[in-house]
Amino acid sequence: MPSSAEPKASPTGGVQSLERAFDLLERMADAGGEVGLSELSASSGLPLPTIHRLMRTLVACGYVRQQPNRRYALGPRLIRLGESASRLLGTWARPYLARLVEETGETANMALLDGDEVVYVAQVPSRHSMRMFTEVGRRVLPHSTGVGKVLLAQATDDEVRALLARTGMPAATEKTITTPEGFLEALFRVRETGYAVDDNEQEIGVRCLAVPVPDSPTAAAISISGPAGRVTEAAVEKIVPVLQEVAAELSVALANTTGSG
Repeated sequence: MPSSAEPKASPTGGVQSLERAFDLLERMADAGGEVGLSELSASSGLPLPTIHRLMRTLVACGYVRQQPNRRYALGPRLIRLGESASRLLGTWARPYLARLVEETGETANMALLDGDEVVYVAQVPSRHSMRMFTEVGRRVLPHSTGVGKVLLAQATDDEVRALLARTGMPAATEKTITTPEGFLEALFRVRETGYAVDDNEQEIGVRCLAVPVPDSPTAAAISISGPAGRVTEAAVEKIVPVLQEVAAELSVALANTTGSG
């Protein structure tokens, strides 16, 4: 006869309380990292006593902390998990970035949105002597990058305006977009075309092309960057389909990695 302490199974065959705990953590992240129990109950449909019990466990483990105002916030122990996961994501992406370099000749990158900043998690450099180099782990503001445009194209206009208000829009070059209206126009073009261009906006003489990784477990983008003399308008027509094809293959690989057990 099973013990009364045995975890309840979920319809997926997993442990129901674990599934619920992770669902609550994701709902907290979607809400900006801090929520009240009533908000979690309303969005998850779980009863308050269940949520309270799960949150108490997450607090005890350090994955959630209770604020002085009684609301709950994502805890510092999640940072180590996130950093390790982003490094692994970069490792899984490298063969696909290497293929981009083979087919386009330019440096290939992968980036994520971390808070209000873009962070580069993987790169494979071009073999050209004149090439672009972005250090893995480097953080930049999204308004001046192709990957930033792609990542924010998935957000609402209100969310984008709020982010830009927090970060400001400093000009990296004279071509950087420095107004919310100009940036929202650029995001509209990204949604229409499926790719973004950084045309000398982060660094003079450099053009980048970026596309989203569809259905990625966390919003991700891949890009190529190279001298503006090589990444021309004519080159865009050849490079963008390759970027989109590689992004689709990477998406499948990530789904298989996260879904294997």
